[in-house]
Amino acid sequence: MLLPFDKSEAFAFDKAGGEPCKHLDGCNACRIHEQLSERGFKGCVAFDCHGAGQRVVQEVFAGRSWRDDPTLMTRMGRAFHTMRRIHELLLLLREAARLPLSAAQKGEHAALVSALVPESDWTEESLEAFDIRTVEEEVRQFLTGLRDIAAA
Repeated sequence: MLLPFDKSEAFAFDKAGGEPCKHLDGCNACRIHEQLSERGFKGCVAFDCHGAGQRVVQEVFAGRSWRDDPTLMTRMGRAFHTMRRIHELLLLLREAARLPLSAAQKGEHAALVSALVPESDWTEESLEAFDIRTVEEEVRQFLTGLRDIAAA
Protein backbone atom coordinates (compact mmCIF):
# COMPACT_ATOMS: atom_id res chain seq x y z
CA MET A 1 0.00 0.00 0.00
CA LEU A 2 2.85 2.40 0.78
CA LEU A 3 4.91 1.99 -2.37
CA PRO A 4 4.20 3.60 -5.73
CA PHE A 5 4.39 1.80 -9.07
CA ASP A 6 4.06 2.72 -12.74
CA LYS A 7 2.13 0.83 -15.36
CA SER A 8 4.58 -1.49 -17.10
CA GLU A 9 5.21 -5.16 -17.76
CA ALA A 10 5.50 -5.54 -13.97
CA PHE A 11 2.34 -3.63 -12.99
CA ALA A 12 -1.02 -3.44 -14.74
CA PHE A 13 -1.73 0.18 -13.70
CA ASP A 14 -0.18 3.25 -12.08
CA LYS A 15 -0.41 3.69 -8.32
CA ALA A 16 0.87 6.61 -6.26
CA GLY A 17 2.75 6.00 -3.02
CA GLY A 18 0.49 5.91 0.02
CA GLU A 19 -2.53 5.27 -2.19
CA PRO A 20 -4.28 1.94 -1.55
CA CYS A 21 -4.12 -0.61 -4.34
CA LYS A 22 -7.56 -1.18 -5.83
CA HIS A 23 -7.07 -4.91 -5.23
CA LEU A 24 -7.00 -4.57 -1.43
CA ASP A 25 -10.10 -5.70 0.41
CA GLY A 26 -11.62 -4.03 3.48
CA CYS A 27 -9.00 -5.70 5.69
CA ASN A 28 -6.13 -4.50 3.43
CA ALA A 29 -5.46 -7.99 2.13
CA CYS A 30 -4.81 -8.59 -1.57
CA ARG A 31 -7.87 -10.05 -3.28
CA ILE A 32 -5.82 -11.28 -6.27
CA HIS A 33 -2.75 -12.57 -4.42
CA GLU A 34 -3.03 -16.05 -5.93
CA GLN A 35 -3.23 -14.59 -9.47
CA LEU A 36 -0.74 -11.71 -9.31
CA SER A 37 1.36 -12.81 -12.30
CA GLU A 38 -1.63 -13.68 -14.44
CA ARG A 39 -3.30 -10.33 -13.65
CA GLY A 40 -0.23 -8.24 -14.60
CA PHE A 41 1.45 -7.78 -11.21
CA LYS A 42 4.77 -9.60 -11.61
CA GLY A 43 6.37 -6.69 -9.74
CA CYS A 44 4.42 -7.62 -6.60
CA VAL A 45 5.60 -11.21 -6.92
CA ALA A 46 9.25 -10.17 -7.39
CA PHE A 47 9.36 -7.45 -4.72
CA ASP A 48 11.65 -8.14 -1.78
CA CYS A 49 12.05 -5.64 1.05
CA HIS A 50 14.84 -7.82 2.52
CA GLY A 51 13.03 -8.00 5.86
CA ALA A 52 12.63 -4.24 6.29
CA GLY A 53 8.83 -4.40 6.53
CA GLN A 54 8.83 -7.09 9.17
CA ARG A 55 11.52 -5.26 11.11
CA VAL A 56 9.59 -1.99 11.10
CA VAL A 57 6.44 -3.72 12.33
CA GLN A 58 8.11 -5.92 14.94
CA GLU A 59 11.05 -3.82 16.13
CA VAL A 60 10.12 -0.20 15.53
CA PHE A 61 6.37 -0.39 16.12
CA ALA A 62 6.31 -3.33 18.57
CA GLY A 63 3.92 -5.44 16.47
CA ARG A 64 1.48 -2.65 15.69
CA SER A 65 0.47 -2.25 12.05
CA TRP A 66 -1.16 0.33 9.80
CA ARG A 67 -3.58 -2.46 8.84
CA ASP A 68 -4.93 -2.41 12.40
CA ASP A 69 -4.40 1.29 13.01
CA PRO A 70 -4.56 3.33 9.78
CA THR A 71 -3.27 6.40 11.64
CA LEU A 72 0.16 4.71 11.67
CA MET A 73 0.43 4.54 7.88
CA THR A 74 2.40 7.75 7.31
CA ARG A 75 4.77 7.12 10.21
CA MET A 76 5.31 3.48 9.27
CA GLY A 77 5.81 4.50 5.65
CA ARG A 78 8.63 6.87 6.58
CA ALA A 79 10.23 4.25 8.82
CA PHE A 80 9.89 1.57 6.14
CA HIS A 81 11.41 3.82 3.48
CA THR A 82 14.55 4.34 5.57
CA MET A 83 14.72 0.75 6.85
CA ARG A 84 14.43 -0.63 3.32
CA ARG A 85 17.36 1.52 2.23
CA ILE A 86 19.34 0.33 5.28
CA HIS A 87 18.61 -3.31 4.44
CA GLU A 88 19.60 -2.82 0.79
CA LEU A 89 22.92 -1.30 1.88
CA LEU A 90 23.51 -4.15 4.32
CA LEU A 91 22.89 -6.63 1.51
CA LEU A 92 25.49 -4.89 -0.66
CA LEU A 93 27.97 -4.85 2.20
CA ARG A 94 27.34 -8.53 2.93
CA GLU A 95 28.26 -9.33 -0.68
CA ALA A 96 31.33 -7.07 -0.52
CA ALA A 97 32.55 -8.97 2.57
CA ARG A 98 32.89 -12.06 0.40
CA LEU A 99 35.74 -10.37 -1.51
CA PRO A 100 39.38 -10.63 -0.40
CA LEU A 101 39.43 -7.27 1.40
CA SER A 102 42.59 -5.67 2.74
CA ALA A 103 42.82 -4.90 6.46
CA ALA A 104 41.98 -1.25 5.75
CA GLN A 105 38.99 -2.25 3.64
CA LYS A 106 37.80 -4.64 6.35
CA GLY A 107 37.97 -1.78 8.84
CA GLU A 108 36.01 0.54 6.56
CA HIS A 109 33.49 -2.24 5.93
CA ALA A 110 33.02 -2.81 9.67
CA ALA A 111 32.50 0.92 10.26
CA LEU A 112 29.83 1.07 7.56
CA VAL A 113 28.02 -1.98 8.93
CA SER A 114 28.15 -0.46 12.43
CA ALA A 115 26.56 2.73 11.13
CA LEU A 116 23.68 0.66 9.71
CA VAL A 117 23.29 -1.69 12.69
CA PRO A 118 23.09 0.37 15.88
CA GLU A 119 23.88 -1.19 19.23
CA SER A 120 20.29 -0.71 20.35
CA ASP A 121 17.25 -1.45 18.21
CA TRP A 122 16.09 1.10 15.68
CA THR A 123 13.28 3.32 16.88
CA GLU A 124 10.98 5.60 14.97
CA GLU A 125 12.98 8.56 16.29
CA SER A 126 16.39 7.09 15.45
CA LEU A 127 15.26 6.27 11.91
CA GLU A 128 13.92 9.81 11.47
CA ALA A 129 17.22 11.28 12.66
CA PHE A 130 19.43 8.85 10.70
CA ASP A 131 21.34 10.48 7.85
CA ILE A 132 20.75 7.73 5.30
CA ARG A 133 21.94 9.85 2.37
CA THR A 134 25.40 10.31 3.84
CA VAL A 135 25.75 6.61 4.67
CA GLU A 136 24.52 5.65 1.19
CA GLU A 137 27.19 7.87 -0.33
CA GLU A 138 29.86 6.37 1.94
CA VAL A 139 28.79 2.83 0.95
CA ARG A 140 28.83 3.78 -2.73
CA GLN A 141 32.34 5.20 -2.40
CA PHE A 142 33.49 2.10 -0.54
CA LEU A 143 32.01 -0.22 -3.17
CA THR A 144 33.49 1.84 -6.00
CA GLY A 145 36.89 1.36 -4.38
CA LEU A 146 36.43 -2.40 -4.65
CA ARG A 147 36.13 -2.48 -8.45
CA ASP A 148 39.64 -3.81 -8.97
CA ILE A 149 39.06 -6.65 -6.49
CA ALA A 150 35.68 -7.53 -7.94
CA ALA A 151 37.09 -7.61 -11.49
CA ALA A 152 39.93 -9.95 -10.55
